[in-house]
Amino acid sequence: MPSTIPTEPRAACGVSGHPSAETAAALASEQCVATMGDEPADLALLFISPHHAGSAASIASSVRARTGAACMIGVSGESVVGGQLELERVPGVSILTLRAPGATFEAFSVEQLTPVQGGLDAAAAIAARIGVDESLRATIFFADPFSVPMVKLLPAMSAAMGAAHYAGAPGVERRSRPVLLGGMASGSSGGAGGNRLIMNDRVMASGGVGVSIKGALRVDTVVSQGCRPFGPPMVITKARGNIILQLAGRPALEAVHEAVGDLPEEDRQKLQAGLFVGRVINEYKDRFGRGDFLIRNVMGVDQKSGALAVGDLVKTGQTIRLHFRDATTASEDLSLLMDAQKLYDRPAGALLITCNGRGSKLFGRPNHDVAAVLRAFAPASSGEELAKSGHSIAPASPGQPHPIPLAGFVAAGEIGPIGGGSFLHGQSACVALFRGA
Repeated sequence: MPSTIPTEPRAACGVSGHPSAETAAALASEQCVATMGDEPADLALLFISPHHAGSAASIASSVRARTGAACMIGVSGESVVGGQLELERVPGVSILTLRAPGATFEAFSVEQLTPVQGGLDAAAAIAARIGVDESLRATIFFADPFSVPMVKLLPAMSAAMGAAHYAGAPGVERRSRPVLLGGMASGSSGGAGGNRLIMNDRVMASGGVGVSIKGALRVDTVVSQGCRPFGPPMVITKARGNIILQLAGRPALEAVHEAVGDLPEEDRQKLQAGLFVGRVINEYKDRFGRGDFLIRNVMGVDQKSGALAVGDLVKTGQTIRLHFRDATTASEDLSLLMDAQKLYDRPAGALLITCNGRGSKLFGRPNHDVAAVLRAFAPASSGEELAKSGHSIAPASPGQPHPIPLAGFVAAGEIGPIGGGSFLHGQSACVALFRGA
């Protein structure tokens, strides 16, 4: 008889806004089980709002027991994302479960990755501790911003992930570079100690947790930084630390004023929401387009010296371009990137990590980022409205499937790959799409 065991990955999601932590965990878990049946999950990703932080241990225990998850990581966030909803600043529990024959999942905590001194030695140590080898496909990582030195840890983790691309026996075809994706906990309004990180049966108020995914599972990523460039590309001709002193041999502020002056009045108004610098990731390219810039805030200016302070370390010789952000740009950017994913197989499920500066604050309506992700995979029979950019997808009726199972959270910083490395972003939407290998 032919085997009835599925070989392709399967995913399910569940979300509940019930004010009772125990009830919310049970309801969200039951939604996952209703899709997966009696099959235990290989991986569960769990997201809880700050309202349920005090019950994180009981939620984790309930979710793992009900879903049968062999491996589970989770994090608290200002808001949770699940199904077709972004539950903004209200109680919520969201779960994504995944079963992937031929794939393995290994959870780790940040304790296994520190101390980090930086450099190649740190990358090698991290690679060994999280099991980087030729079978690694992705690592998902959640961290507490008050206790994890991401400025040192993330570059070392990214370098370790890159090492997997070059691992393997001579003559063996190299697979694509494994991805590093995740986000910073945003569930604390009172400073250190308010966030929750979950790894299997452990609940922590600091540190970080992650899972390494190996084997027969493909994890594709979308990172939407949502900014529009303006002005010409400019080379930094003098810099110190995070200060740009000169651009193209002129005081940096003078070059910025000239570029801003060339903007139409409508676009100049958008600069009231902030000015951004896009730093080129790969200087060897002839042209720079979408995905070639790492977007960073302009944090201040010195009128006397004409210098700019930016939210990143910069060096003489790097190329930058000025950017601005607005709701229209952010919406178009995410929609275009998700449209490109239609060229590939329909994913089994999706993880969405979006910034706490997006949502209704930016777009003026709820569920924007969820709708943009799901719209790309909505069945044609769902109606013309689903295909229209800017229209929300209404929550599914009981018993109706979602376009794809989706869960995630609103983060205080998003981790995602740009130009061959992974970086900590702000104001972005990062998506992981799980597909068969």
